[in-house]
Amino acid sequence: MVHIFFPLPERQRRTRAVVSLLAMALALSLGGCASVPPPDSAMNQAQAQLQAARDAGAADYDPVDLGFAQDRFQQAQAAMASRKYAQAADFADESRADANLARTKALLGVARSQIQAKVQENDQLRSQNQEASAEAQQQAAQEQSQLAAAQQQQQAAQQSQDGSAPAPASSTQTALPQQAPTQDMPAPSSSVLSPPSGQGFQTLPTQQPQGGQP
Repeated sequence: MVHIFFPLPERQRRTRAVVSLLAMALALSLGGCASVPPPDSAMNQAQAQLQAARDAGAADYDPVDLGFAQDRFQQAQAAMASRKYAQAADFADESRADANLARTKALLGVARSQIQAKVQENDQLRSQNQEASAEAQQQAAQEQSQLAAAQQQQQAAQQSQDGSAPAPASSTQTALPQQAPTQDMPAPSSSVLSPPSGQGFQTLPTQQPQGGQP
């Protein structure tokens, strides 16, 4: 059996080469991590946007996008703890975008709710005005009916008073005196009547009026 032994200087050179390669790889990895700074600004913006979304009411109007934003922010925090700054920056940007979307939808939902409440208030006021107008018209009709009935009663009372009073006598008419009933005169008897004379009818002398001329 043949054993091959390398001389000592050759082994040392190979060991040094391997160590140098490992050191270079480690330096490159450390240099790559050190080239990306911690995304503190992105994390602060994402956190502020999350708080703004909560204040706007995103939990009520858009809980889905708000949940996405919270999950991305938690992932960004985990990446920061692991010093994966590039990944943390990406998660922070996604969290900020989702939070901004949730805040916008929340503001839109609040505006719609206010508009709907205003429309309902206007409808209620319109209904109340219509009811008040209908009541006013009904009351006016009742008052007019009562007034017409009162006028009819007054006219009927006036007509009844006019019919019971005696009609006044006209000034141009005078009452005529009553005449006594006429009695038939009895005819004279035949012995009283004198027979006509033979001379016929005689004219009687006319009597002159006293104190007058003939």
